[in-house]
Amino acid sequence: MQFNVLKVKNIPEYKQLMRLDKPIGTLLLLWPTLCALWIANNGIPQWSLLIIFTLGVFVMRSAGCVINDFADRKVDGAVQRTSGRPLARKAIKAGEALTLFTGLIFIAFLLVIQLNLKTVALSLVALALASCYPFMKRFTHLPQVVLGAAYSFSIPMAFMATNDVVPTLAWLLFIANLVWTVAYDTMYAMVDRDDDVKIGVKSTAILFGSLDRHWIAMLNSCYVAIMGYVGYTQALSLAYWVGLFLAGVLLVNQQRKITGRDRTACFKSFLNNNYVGMAIFVGLATSMAV
Repeated sequence: MQFNVLKVKNIPEYKQLMRLDKPIGTLLLLWPTLCALWIANNGIPQWSLLIIFTLGVFVMRSAGCVINDFADRKVDGAVQRTSGRPLARKAIKAGEALTLFTGLIFIAFLLVIQLNLKTVALSLVALALASCYPFMKRFTHLPQVVLGAAYSFSIPMAFMATNDVVPTLAWLLFIANLVWTVAYDTMYAMVDRDDDVKIGVKSTAILFGSLDRHWIAMLNSCYVAIMGYVGYTQALSLAYWVGLFLAGVLLVNQQRKITGRDRTACFKSFLNNNYVGMAIFVGLATSMAV
C-alpha cells in the first residue's frame, strides 16, 4: 500500500473520514481523560496539561477513525450505517487515508513529547491499541474490549504526566472506563449486528446474542460501582454523588430504550453516553472546587 499526497479538493472527505462532523467519539474519550486529570491534580490541572491532553484526545480520536475506515474499506459498503463513508464509496484513495493517519500520529507525537518520558512510553501502548483495534473484529468477538483499553489509556497517562507514577486508583479508573466503553460500544454494535453477521465481522453484540441487554446492564453496574468506590475513597462531596446518580439514571433509561433492539433506539442510547460522562465529570469538578 502506497502513501499518497493529500489533495486539497478532498478536504470535505478528509473531514468526514476524521468524523469532524460527529464529535461523539471525541467526547466519550474526553470526559474520562478530564476526570483523570482532575483527580491526579486534586483539582484543576495546569493549563499546559489540559491543553496537551485535550488536543491529544481530538487528534487520536481522528486518527483512530481514519485507520478504522482504512481497515473496513472493503466491508463498509455492505453495512447500512457505513456505506456512505469516503473510503467505502471510493471518494478518496486508501493511500491518502494512510497519509492522513500518519500526519495525525505525528501531531500527536509532537504533543506527547512535551511530557515526561514515562508518559511518552505509555503513549506508544495507546497508539498500538488504537491501531490494532479496527483489525480485531476479524479475529475475535471482543474488539470492544480492545477499544475500551484504547479509550482508557489516557487515564494512566494523565497520572503519569502529573505525578510521574501510576497509582492503583488510576488503574481502577482504567477498568471502570473499559467496562463502560464495552457496554456503550456493544449498543453501537447492535445497530450493525445483522449486517456484521452477513459479512463475517465479529463483535460483542454478536457474542452476547439474546443476552446482550443483560451483559450491558452488568457492565454498567460494574462501572457505577467502581466510580462509587472512587468517590468514597477520595471523600468527594455531594456534587459528585449527584453526578453519579444522574449518570446511573441515564444508564437505566438506556437499558429501557434498547429493550426492543431497534437500530435507531440502540444508536440513540449509544449517543446518550456523552451525558453520562458529562454528568460524572461535572460532579467531580464541582466537588473538587468546593
